[in-house]
Amino acid sequence: MKRIIALMMALLIIGVIMTACGESTNNSSDPVATIDEKGANPTEVVVFAAASMTETLEELADKYEADHPTVKLTYNFDSSGTLKTQIEEGAACDLFISAAQKQMNGLEEGGYIDSDTRIDLLENKVALCVAENSDSGIKSYDDMKDHLESGDVLMAIGNEDVPVGQYTQKIFTYYGLDEAALNDKGVLTYGSNVKEVTTQVAEGTVDCGIIYQTDAYSAGLDVADTATEEMCGQVIYPAAVLSNSKASAEAKAFLDYLQTADASAVFEKVGFSPLAGK
Repeated sequence: MKRIIALMMALLIIGVIMTACGESTNNSSDPVATIDEKGANPTEVVVFAAASMTETLEELADKYEADHPTVKLTYNFDSSGTLKTQIEEGAACDLFISAAQKQMNGLEEGGYIDSDTRIDLLENKVALCVAENSDSGIKSYDDMKDHLESGDVLMAIGNEDVPVGQYTQKIFTYYGLDEAALNDKGVLTYGSNVKEVTTQVAEGTVDCGIIYQTDAYSAGLDVADTATEEMCGQVIYPAAVLSNSKASAEAKAFLDYLQTADASAVFEKVGFSPLAGK
């Protein structure tokens, strides 16, 4: 009898061990575990964007990633000219948003972008802003012209390879101003991107500066005047997915999102005019 009981106990123990092993094996292939594993390694989408889009795109990243947990947005903000050079030198990038057509045209001619994805995303305005502590009395571009010619102000503008600097050159041409002569006179300072120009105005190290109205909004600066299309042309922000993108599907999906009503509301809040669908 004792032998029978011992045999039954042994069989019971073996059964428990086999059941536990079976559950362990089943758990290793649990679909939930696979989902968690994927969620821990979202697809990175690298976005190169004009510095003037910093605040809006960072806000949109929070919204987008919350609804798309399998995507991680990584931004590189700088002047469009600098970003173009980085892409041409082989920097990893999935989506490029420029503050002017010139840089996007150059990349398209070089075969760096997927032309089928290229769109005109936004329009901005070139704004004249005056520092809070300035007593220059500048209230318009006409005033700017007079004070620059008189040599009694210090003004910040973008470098010639920066879109905002290129728009400024057109404004100078419109008013018949000689940039080289003004520089020699010591009335100009420069920034390597629009954020540097904005900072100079915000900190009061200059009397005024030419930036985008969106940067003026983000920095809490008052806009004295905005340039007309006749003065410097339209300020269009084109966007396109890179031809060698390793996450082209995700980049295209994010570009589609930037054209939605939700994204447009964020852009409009700071002064951008969405062009999606136009």
